[in-house]
Formats: sequence, C-alpha cells, structure tokens
Amino acid sequence: MTPDLLTDPATLGDMLRVAGSPRFDRWQDQIRRTGGCSDPIHLTGWSITKDKATGETLRSYNTDTEPGGRLRIACGNRRASRCPACAWTYAGDTYHLIRAGLVGDTRHEIPATIRNRPRVFATLTAPSFGPVHNRPTHGTCRCGSAHRDDDPALGTPLHPDSYDYAGAVLFNNHAGDLWHRFVNRLRREIAAQVGITQKAFKDVARLSYGKVAEFQKRGAVHFHAVIRIDGPDGPDTAPPSWANTELLTRAIHDTVAHPYVTAKVPAREAAGFPHGWELRWGRQLDIRPIKAFGDDSEITEQAVASYVAKYATKAAENTGTVDRRIGNREAITLLSLPEHPRRLIEACFDLDAAYPDRRLRAWAHMLGFRGHFSSKSRCYSTTLSVLRQIRADYRAAQERDALGLDGHEPDTVLVLASWQYAGHGHTPGESTLAASIARGLQLNRETAHDALVGEGSTT
Repeated sequence: MTPDLLTDPATLGDMLRVAGSPRFDRWQDQIRRTGGCSDPIHLTGWSITKDKATGETLRSYNTDTEPGGRLRIACGNRRASRCPACAWTYAGDTYHLIRAGLVGDTRHEIPATIRNRPRVFATLTAPSFGPVHNRPTHGTCRCGSAHRDDDPALGTPLHPDSYDYAGAVLFNNHAGDLWHRFVNRLRREIAAQVGITQKAFKDVARLSYGKVAEFQKRGAVHFHAVIRIDGPDGPDTAPPSWANTELLTRAIHDTVAHPYVTAKVPAREAAGFPHGWELRWGRQLDIRPIKAFGDDSEITEQAVASYVAKYATKAAENTGTVDRRIGNREAITLLSLPEHPRRLIEACFDLDAAYPDRRLRAWAHMLGFRGHFSSKSRCYSTTLSVLRQIRADYRAAQERDALGLDGHEPDTVLVLASWQYAGHGHTPGESTLAASIARGLQLNRETAHDALVGEGSTT
C-alpha cells in the first residue's frame, strides 16, 4: 500500500467502508479465490446440487448471501498490464506447457525421451525499417551517445521522417503469415538436406514447436521458438537416425534466407502508397541448442521455459502504446502517446482502407500485429485447455470435500444453475485491498518455490 493512496481521502474512506462491512471476511475470501484478480467479473445467480439417484438436494447456493449480492471470479486476462494476478497464472500455464515439451511429463503422456531429440531455441527478428537508437555490444549508438537501459530514446528512429512506418506495421500484421511460411519451408529444407521427398519426410519425421511473440523497443515483433524434430507420430516415436541438432540449425539458417519465405503486399496507389512490400525476416537470427544442463554459453530447459513464459504475458505496452483498442483518430491525440508509437498507430489507420482484409485499424493498439502471442504445433506438448481443466478439477474436488460431498463422484450428481453478468472491477478502496491480497499470495508462492528449490539442491 503506497503513501499516496493512504493520503487520498476518497480511497481511504472507501477502504474503511469495505473493511467495516459485515461481510468483509467473505469478500476477502472471494478475492483470494480469484488469486487477487485486479478486475474480477461479477455474477449473480444460483445453483442447486442434487443426487441423481435419489433427487436429494445436496447443496443450494445463491449470490444473495454474498457481499453486494455478487460472486466474483477471475477475469483471466493474460496481460500483466491489465491483471498481474491472472497473468501470473497464464505465465505458469505457459511455463508448464513449454517445459513439458522439453523434459516430458507423464501426466500428459509425454515421454522423457524427448530430451534426446534434436531441439533448438531460435529467435526470428524483423528487418530494418530505418536506423534506431540502440545499445550495441561494442561502441556507442549511431547518434554518438551511450544510452542507459531506461533511456526512452532506445528503439526510436534516428530520422523519423524517413523511417518506414508503413512497412513496420505491415510486417507486424503479416508476422503470423511469415511464421507459417517459415515452418512449411523448414520441413522442405530438412527433407532436401537429407535427400528425401516431402512426402517421405512426413512418413518418418514430424516438426514440433512452441513459440511466443515479443515486441522490440522499436515496435517490431519477433518470435522466440522451441523447435524439435520428432518421429512421425510426435513425442511417442523417435526421429530418424539422420536427425540431429546440427542439421536442424543449418536448415533453419537456410530457410530464413530462402527467397520464398516472404509475404507479398500489393501496392495501393489510390491510398497514397504507390509501392508494394515484400516482407521477410531480418538478418539477425539466433539459434541455440537446448541442453538439460549447461554452462553460461548454453541455454537450458529451465531458462527456455522461463523465458517464453515471461513474454507470454506481455504485448506491445513496452513500446509506449496502449493495451486496449483505439476507437478513432481523436483518441490517438487524447492518449498523449510518445511520437514513435503514435506514428506507428497512425500508419495503421492510414493503411486500413487500402488493406481492409488485414484489419489494421482494429489492431492499431498492437501496432498492426494480429496473431497469437503464444502458440504451438499440435504434437509439441499438452495444451492450455488441459492445464486449466486439471486446475478446475482440483478446485472442484476441494469444494466437494469442504461441502462434505466427497462421497459423491461428479457423475452421480446433477447441478442446476442460472448465472447473469453483473459488472466487473473494484471500487478504489477494494482495488487497494485486493492489490494487498495479491501481493501476499505472490509472496507465499515465491516462498514455497524457494523452499522447493532449496530441498532439490540438497538431494
């Protein structure tokens, strides 16, 4: 709780109102159950649980008994800028999903033998749309300055008037298409390098991947991906003897440089853009083998899973843009955005009529990007839906035990329910108290994690 909030009379008064309410303990319990969600969904309604065989009512529930007559559930937003608590849960699910595809997971029938498969961590970047302020490994920026890590100039163009803003937002908009072209071409490239046909490749091997998108400071999206070669049936089958990490690395290099891994955007002279674009990946390409354990020069399974999970909860916010849709051009001015993201957003509006199928205006807040931030191939590992269902089943079992229904299996009961949406969010005082609860939950998780790590290091 910050001093500023304590000195705000309205917030302080609302906090006292909430804390002094007769159902405050139940309100805290609801917020804890949401994980400290900062924008919970409010529901009104009822549910009745009956025994299927006897018709006996085992439990009845109505939100009339809840604080304010509402039940609060987590919003589930993956963006850390919108809800840190729900984003933490999403990051945890992404971590388990990526890690399961690296080390295996018996709960999801993914064998540990996948640790022996050819696999790399690849980063595919955007091309240059004009020189920007940066922090090169050696020397200083082209502007002659040595920028600090937190310098707001980082990522902004040295010459804004000549920067290709249209090309930048069109690249973001087509990044998902480029990825699909890359994956399809990579299969062909691997097959060509071992001297077999594409059909023969499908019969003996399968390409699996899990990826996440990240926005660079300059507002261009790039992808981090775990790429693995499996047998024809995925994790359950071993790849051919010719499959190795060196082959995979070489094939990725050749694929990115291939002239057909492009997305062509036609010219629209009537809209004032007389030239077309041929979009392709940038020259910067990082490919590293993934090791179970390694020194500082190698990237490990733990590091990869943590890295991907971190970026799964972020979007374009670190570029200075906003984390929700922009309705019209007037809103761009009212938002008082920094010049670089503002011009990228304006480019989306400028190009929208010329490329209506690309929905650039709708995705202007994402600087044109409209793809999934995290995605995977079908056989990479488990799915987010499966992980969420496991969590839901666990909580349902806890609830049955707490209500004394542990003797009734889920398929022996009938649940009748009616729910209505009744709003979302917190009052100012509730928001402050919920943030305090969220911090306490996070501290408990970190303490438990440190304890587990400590136990593992001594065994």
